[in-house]
Amino acid sequence: MEQGRHGTAAARPETGVPAQATPSARGEHIHDEGEYAYGPHRARRMPQRHSVRGQVLDALRKALVSGELVPGEVYSGPALGERFGVSATPVREAMQQLVLEGAVEVVPNRGFRVASRTPRDLAELAEVRALLEVPALLRLARTVPSERWLELRPLAEAAVAAAAGGDRAAYAEADRAFCRAVLGLTGNRQLVGVADELHRRAQWPGPQQTDGAAEHTALLDALAARDVTAVEALGNRHCGICP
Repeated sequence: MEQGRHGTAAARPETGVPAQATPSARGEHIHDEGEYAYGPHRARRMPQRHSVRGQVLDALRKALVSGELVPGEVYSGPALGERFGVSATPVREAMQQLVLEGAVEVVPNRGFRVASRTPRDLAELAEVRALLEVPALLRLARTVPSERWLELRPLAEAAVAAAAGGDRAAYAEADRAFCRAVLGLTGNRQLVGVADELHRRAQWPGPQQTDGAAEHTALLDALAARDVTAVEALGNRHCGICP
């Protein structure tokens, strides 16, 4: 047995993907599809491969919202694998998930093209989000005690801080976390899941805009004050509906 082969690997600081996902000196791709699929190592190895795929997916999502992956450009699995320090297999698997989410499309024999959103695409996503979220916000404004909204202020402030720091990927995550927490007060898990997926689709591809960060705290203030007129206006704006 090679010394250190099963040790805990350090994370690569630039991507957060474990270094153990890289090919070994003997050319082995520890996390390649099919390796250790059968035999005594299966129970220990397979969860590691899926974990790497999840980390690669997170890294790709961040690259999409930050603008590192450019709309219209084609990226191959091996090239992205080299960038993230992993084999091509978890990259391809993560990219297939992004295909389902509408963020990229398959280009046969070349790789994956980052999708481009037209103004109409964004307007339609904003309209659907508003149809789901704004009525829920108005209902919450009428029923949730004011003190409950104070509990969500740290999430709103995290979004503001990420925007102030210029971290677009962190802002995108904080923005969605805030919205999940607010809509979570409806008690409707299906609403939260569907709204979060629509929100994610509206965030990419391309750099996430942060100029609406202050709306998070303003919306909380309006909800706490039960100012339904302000809640409706801020809710629509936050969904992307221009006044």
